[in-house]
Amino acid sequence: MTAVVPSAVAQAAKALAEAARSSTPCPPVRDLFAADDVAAAYAVQRINIEQRLAAGLRVVGRKIGLTSPAVQRQLGVDRPDFGALLSDMAVADGGTVPAGRLLQPKVEAEVALVLGADLPHAQSTVADVIRAVDFALPALEIVDSRVTDWDISLVDTIADNASSGLFVLGGAPMPLSAVDLRGVRMTMTRAGERVSEGNGTDCLDGPLNAAVWLASTLAAMGDPLRAGDIVLTGALGPMAVAAPGDTFEARISGLGSVRVGFAAAEQGDPR
Repeated sequence: MTAVVPSAVAQAAKALAEAARSSTPCPPVRDLFAADDVAAAYAVQRINIEQRLAAGLRVVGRKIGLTSPAVQRQLGVDRPDFGALLSDMAVADGGTVPAGRLLQPKVEAEVALVLGADLPHAQSTVADVIRAVDFALPALEIVDSRVTDWDISLVDTIADNASSGLFVLGGAPMPLSAVDLRGVRMTMTRAGERVSEGNGTDCLDGPLNAAVWLASTLAAMGDPLRAGDIVLTGALGPMAVAAPGDTFEARISGLGSVRVGFAAAEQGDPR
């Protein structure tokens, strides 16, 4: 028997999916349900993820958003959110994002964790996460919004898969025993000019804390993190707007560097 999807949730999912398909951002979806209805927003997210899985994609991990206290204050929230990473979101280190692939891209530097064991407990600890992590990598998350002009609230970004776009992983895995993630320093440049900097404490007072929150939240929802999952733990500093022709590189102390470029705009493409 097919579950009945409330009309507001179905309407929001359809609007966001059409925005992605047509490359035309849509108005915010927050007016379709209560401003604090996080459950409805995650229901919207699940509908569109399930549609993409039905088309042959697979979930390869999760991303954590809203880990910065400043961003939480801006949106009036006191907790992070999460989205799914799908197999078609990965870009090779040093690769190029095709013109028109995203609507309104921005880039942020993060620590990525790759799991070697499941995290099934609804009350996970830092020790649980450390035991489960196989290695860490420097990462770039290329966030995007299907909502016009990034006019988002908490429920807008959750519904929109936590404003996910693409991600880039560095290629030199590092065991956690070799790096203090809370103490890392990050610098991100665009065409060689510094556009963002920060450190491990800017991500929920440490990337491992962010991973604990995610592991506990997903396990409580019955969808725990599994061995092999990639976890993008959250931004280490401010995001930067990406334009056609831009190149970005992030350097994270103890983890190395990661790079990505954006192809020049196609003729007739205003972006």
